[in-house]
Amino acid sequence: MFDSLSERLQRVFKELRGEGHLTEFHVDQALKEIRVALLEADVHVDVVKSFTQAVRERAVGHEVLTSLSPAQQVLKIVQDELVRILGGQATPLSLKKRPAVILLVGLQGSGKTTSAAKLALHLKTTLRKQVLLVPADVHRPAATEQLRTLAKENGLFCFDPKGEPDAVVRAKAAVKEAKLFGYDVAILDTAGRLHVDEVLMEEVARIREATEPEEILFVADAMTGQDAVRSAGAFGARLPLTGVILTKMDGDARGGAALSLATVARRPLKFAGVGEKVKEFEVFHPDRAASRILGMGDVLSLVEKVQAETDEKAALRTVERLRRNEFTLDDLRDQFRQLKKLGSLSSLVGHLPKVGPFKQLRNLDIPDDATKRFEAMIDSMTAEEREDPRVLDGSRKRRVASGSGTSVPELNQLLKQYLEMKKLMKGAARMRF
Repeated sequence: MFDSLSERLQRVFKELRGEGHLTEFHVDQALKEIRVALLEADVHVDVVKSFTQAVRERAVGHEVLTSLSPAQQVLKIVQDELVRILGGQATPLSLKKRPAVILLVGLQGSGKTTSAAKLALHLKTTLRKQVLLVPADVHRPAATEQLRTLAKENGLFCFDPKGEPDAVVRAKAAVKEAKLFGYDVAILDTAGRLHVDEVLMEEVARIREATEPEEILFVADAMTGQDAVRSAGAFGARLPLTGVILTKMDGDARGGAALSLATVARRPLKFAGVGEKVKEFEVFHPDRAASRILGMGDVLSLVEKVQAETDEKAALRTVERLRRNEFTLDDLRDQFRQLKKLGSLSSLVGHLPKVGPFKQLRNLDIPDDATKRFEAMIDSMTAEEREDPRVLDGSRKRRVASGSGTSVPELNQLLKQYLEMKKLMKGAARMRF
């Protein structure tokens, strides 16, 4: 989501690093470019003004302009200020009661129902909580069935409203059932509208009064930009919001909502939806998001995701094989299978820094659906060919392509990228951080 803004900011700092000595003029010119980049990213104008003023006050100080690496000092200041406008630090959920009630609110189409399932799965897998999903949207006919289906597909529990037409009655009955059967958390998926209206606000206010939630999370669509910020303000005026879930952060949104919500709505961003799959859901860390915006990557989140989804012993064996230059196509196929558990390739590569060998790895053109075809090609090879692809002559390549339903050019692409990945991953394995 932050790619365009990230590229603009990196160009600014590249120009700053080219200056042997910084003056106030250089800082002002850089801030002018940063201001334009933020406004084009649809960041709220008040946030842009506050951000650039804070950076300038710190950047034109004697300590920065006379330091040995002033450009690096300015970069550090910009990073600190980005962290500040993104909320400062990750804010955990309050789950003191049992059951702890979490009320999800927002406009129609923002992703509340999917976010309810994502949050439930997150609490189940990371905090080992027993979660009850509650369909409290009585206005959209498919909402209850959608939540029930998501729960069934992901091993979650969903409250059966038994056709109850009143959202408040549903919510009260669900919380009572959650308490009776010992659930740790009850997540209420409420109705949305195409715009904020009095009927919507009155209904969610009555649900809140009836269920006394510990958390009221506003679900915002990152694709709607400043509309999400305005909607958050409208809901915040009627409800004591405790945080925000920002959905569709894997899309091509310009990032303005993420960079504005915490400051303008004065509510912390707590979670981010980073893909369509239910498991593609992350705790929002302002410092990590700032690092990604500045091209430094978010290796820590990537490591956490890999640790949660992969076999540690198998991963260590792969690293060792890379170090000894023994990485084969069999190993590559195993890695493709592991990658499927982690989400889309573009999402994973987006966590990497845009420097060193990682920059080249980010530039590899591997479509998200390519792994299935790659696996088919590798499966069509003999053990000898997987061990040493150099034995693949024209005849063998035609056989592999025919057996996998692909073409020789696609096979050549796989072999080329295998050699590039082998080289780059070997270099990355040897890097010291």
